[in-house]
Amino acid sequence: QVQLVESGGGLVQAGGSLRLSCAASGRTFNTGWFRQATGKEREFVAAISWNGGRTFYTDSVKGRFTIFRDNAKNTVYLQMNSLKPEDTAVYYCAAQGRLRVGVPEGQNEYDYWGQGTQLTVSS
Repeated sequence: QVQLVESGGGLVQAGGSLRLSCAASGRTFNTGWFRQATGKEREFVAAISWNGGRTFYTDSVKGRFTIFRDNAKNTVYLQMNSLKPEDTAVYYCAAQGRLRVGVPEGQNEYDYWGQGTQLTVSS
């Protein structure tokens, strides 16, 4: 069983930047970031293939967020720039435990989940 630990959340002003980290206790493959705002369902944010060669983003974060990974450190990052109040949410990372074809956006496709880290963007 692989454990995922997110870090890097906090309070930031609109227009600011923050980087989230997702550290895994073992090897993981395709990895995604999801978020859940208060009163809303958890939604897909970004995903990255096991080797970092492919990345995917939801439309609302394209051009502002960048997902990347360092497999030597078993860590996936989410660099968030030009933050907006609507980015406020608990951010979760999720990972697949084996190599699969395709990088999914569906939550059910991921095997491991972190506990989440809170991001609050003030206006």
